[in-house]
Amino acid sequence: MSNALAAQQSTALRPASQFDLSPQTFDQALEFSKYLAASDMVPKQYRGKPGDCLIAMQWGYEVGMKPLQALQSIAAVNGKPSLYGDAGKAMLLAAGCHIDEDDVEKVRANGRARCKITRPGRPPVERTFSIEDAKTARLWGKEGPWTNYPYRQMAWRAFWFAARDAAADLLRGMGGAEELQDMVNTAPAAAQGERHMGQAEVVQPDWPADRWAAGLAKWVDGIAAGKPLADVLAWLNSKAKVTPEQEQQLRAEVEKRSNPAQPGDQDLPGVDPEKLIADINAATTLDAVYERGGLIDAIADEAARLRVTEIFEARVAELEQAA
Repeated sequence: MSNALAAQQSTALRPASQFDLSPQTFDQALEFSKYLAASDMVPKQYRGKPGDCLIAMQWGYEVGMKPLQALQSIAAVNGKPSLYGDAGKAMLLAAGCHIDEDDVEKVRANGRARCKITRPGRPPVERTFSIEDAKTARLWGKEGPWTNYPYRQMAWRAFWFAARDAAADLLRGMGGAEELQDMVNTAPAAAQGERHMGQAEVVQPDWPADRWAAGLAKWVDGIAAGKPLADVLAWLNSKAKVTPEQEQQLRAEVEKRSNPAQPGDQDLPGVDPEKLIADINAATTLDAVYERGGLIDAIADEAARLRVTEIFEARVAELEQAA
């Protein structure tokens, strides 16, 4: 066989190189995070938050996950990274652990979930979680998964108790997202103004409608001046939670700014302040109020514009209180 033919066959037998987006440097990771934060293909909690994407990728790297897998498997609950249950099981199974747990029907019959985890060369660890445990933790009958799938939730609790005790080194200190979300949802109200040792933080509140309306034009100006939309959203979310409606409104204003009115649009009639006030007061939903609020800037007279703005903000506050 000729050397050329042998080399050709050797090349054909080699596996094709795989396309891999895993960053190799900090600059690459930073750039990749920006692309991820601007994508609709990542979980909602990471959209518009390149910093969170970057940290999630690093957490994933430390527990052996690729970047995209990390974003799908790691949840941030009040700033604490945690793993979704399926990801936790996958990590333990990949490390050679044997997981023995009761199925949902057995949990239902016994009123108790059980999970035993055995690691090679170590004694097994078995933990349980009963209906009485769920009642003590104020979880039994709670609206959401604990109402729809209570026995499945009990099984997750038993698994995470066993997993943390048997494989804390594999989990790198991360617990289950299901547990942390329950802690947040059962925490005392924020109005008490206290946090006790071991108690989860209160969920970050939404942006107040009045502050959002007051700052919207300024943020749009910053984006028009060159600031990336994803960076502005990340900053806004660090101050308070941007609702989907507010994000949509911001994107719409940026789109309007980047596509100025065409010739002939200036010939459109102005907005009648009195009619707009009547429409705002007649609106029965926040969406309807915001839709009419978008016409305020078209009022020519500044004093009338300010008056309508005050009425708009009062109506928004009124509907938010009634919600």
